[in-house]
Amino acid sequence: MPRTLQPLGDRVVVQAIEQETQTKSGLLIPDSARERPQEGKVIAVGAGRMTDEGKRIEMDLKAGDTVVYSKFAGTEFTDDGEEYLILSERDILAKIG
Repeated sequence: MPRTLQPLGDRVVVQAIEQETQTKSGLLIPDSARERPQEGKVIAVGAGRMTDEGKRIEMDLKAGDTVVYSKFAGTEFTDDGEEYLILSERDILAKIG
């Protein structure tokens, strides 16, 4: 039975989009020289954060969105061989078109 990963509060589950392994000019980039990805696809979104008055502020994101996030943000999580990143909404910098 497959598991579903449902983030809580203002958290978002993102699957990183891997960088190219080759430059435009054809040079291969070794694993040791690659940077940590900062772009990913939103897999699941929490319900949103609660205010001090008890009202819920909905998230601006939805599953399927492509986002740019802070370089060292989030917690890495591996499930069934797939790597995910659990981020707070404030760690997401932009949504790509």
